[in-house]
Amino acid sequence: FAVVFVPLTLVLAGAAWALSGDPVRAVAVLVVATPCPLLLAAPIAIMSGLSRAAHIGVVVKGGGALERLAAGRVMLFDKTGTLTQGQPTLSDVVPAGAHVDPDEVLRLAASLDQVSPHVLASSIVTAATRRGLRLEMPEEVHEEHGCGLRGRVGSREVRVGKAAWIVGDVQPAWVRQVRRRADLDGSLTVFVAVDGEPAGAFLLEDPIRPDAPRMVRALREVGISRVMLVTGDRADIADAVGRIVGVDTVLAECDPADKLAAIELEEEHGCTIMVGDGINDAPALAAAGVGVALASRGATASSEAADVVLTVDRLDALADAILIARRSKRVALQAVLVGMGLSFVAMVAAALGLLPPAIGAVTQEVIDVLAIGIALRAVLPSKVHTIAMPPADVAVARALKAEHDAVLAVVEQIRAVADTLSTRDSDLMPAHELLERLEGELLPHERADEAQLVPLVARALGGSNATAAMSRTHAEIEHQVGRLRRLLTDLDNDSVQPEDVVELRRVLYGLYAVLRLHNAQEEEGAFSLIPVGLDHGPGDTSRRGASE
Repeated sequence: FAVVFVPLTLVLAGAAWALSGDPVRAVAVLVVATPCPLLLAAPIAIMSGLSRAAHIGVVVKGGGALERLAAGRVMLFDKTGTLTQGQPTLSDVVPAGAHVDPDEVLRLAASLDQVSPHVLASSIVTAATRRGLRLEMPEEVHEEHGCGLRGRVGSREVRVGKAAWIVGDVQPAWVRQVRRRADLDGSLTVFVAVDGEPAGAFLLEDPIRPDAPRMVRALREVGISRVMLVTGDRADIADAVGRIVGVDTVLAECDPADKLAAIELEEEHGCTIMVGDGINDAPALAAAGVGVALASRGATASSEAADVVLTVDRLDALADAILIARRSKRVALQAVLVGMGLSFVAMVAAALGLLPPAIGAVTQEVIDVLAIGIALRAVLPSKVHTIAMPPADVAVARALKAEHDAVLAVVEQIRAVADTLSTRDSDLMPAHELLERLEGELLPHERADEAQLVPLVARALGGSNATAAMSRTHAEIEHQVGRLRRLLTDLDNDSVQPEDVVELRRVLYGLYAVLRLHNAQEEEGAFSLIPVGLDHGPGDTSRRGASE
């Protein structure tokens, strides 16, 4: 711009002097000519955008990165630790037989795993703690390299580890069932033996982040035209995650070189934004138009290679950062156009003799201040994907989330009971015990959700229509538990036939499916609104799908 501005100013000043014969006009033109809207206003707008992004927990490394972020049109995500939690959680306890208590298996294994540094061990201990199980300190603990851990818990000898070490080469039916479920769900397995006999197995999975689907929708609203999942995991697992989150394309079984190739290909369609958290993602983050690292859970190498670092554990802050980047770029352009436009008008007026040098000097300062004032608008809060939640509502939501986590074990017990029902012995005692837990633990929690969680989510989202599906599911859960109660009452009054057991199993599986869907609904639609990591002022905040 200076290549054009400086000669133009000199030509205009010389023309004014030559045509008027008055050198004062040339001086007036030179006095009024100001490049400050370009030299000051644009950097101020960009720096204001950087400050605003940092305020929501997004550190952008420089104005160039902010401008590229504003230009981004293609978003690529790693899976593990980015779209998923990155921390395995216990999804089910499968006992070795109907005579084995799943909670006791979990208690013994968790007691032993208290002294293990393995990531799966900590997940098992966490699950036992959430279920309120009383753990004991183990004794005589030994680690068998490549196999697992063994030790004594109280008077029981416990082993935790691989299937081959626990059950040997011959695999009974329940082990084959566990392996099949693990393959279908993409889960990890840990087997347990008590007093030398196989006692059960744990299924652990890496759950999808509750805010991931909301984040993808928010990205589309701010102008991201293509969202991709690029991961090294198996295709079936990656496809399942991609469908749930809502991405456009899934590239599975990718090594770091494959990720680089994908970025180079997508760069032909527009500026790319790569989001990842691991060391393996560092090359891809460096190669993308904009690399985004998750500092709250990622590796240092990825944070160093990235252009943008999310310091909060919320993916939807990225959509807000894109809005801020685009607004800052737009404000910078407005400040430059207004400032330079007024400067050219003042230069023409000075050349015509309408603006003396003294007044021109004041005019030039006014133009500079006006341009800077326009640029400073970029630091003001703007309408982003933010929901303000009063602290009282946040406290209620967090308490209900804790209850939600606690009753997950009851939900998994439904499937376990249904799996163990037999048409041969017709033992309904496990079903009665399950019904007692459903009515004593699950239903009170669902009623509390309807009375407390639904209203606060409706307030946050702006109306009861946003929570109508959640309320309908609460009613369906009450109905299904009532059906189970009536069915068990009828079966107690009659001799149980094999077809009655089949009907009971069908009711249990139906209730399990409704509850699994409802839990996912609550985690995405309600609990993902709970703020994490930042204090946003008078009220806590979360994120919302609304564009500027």
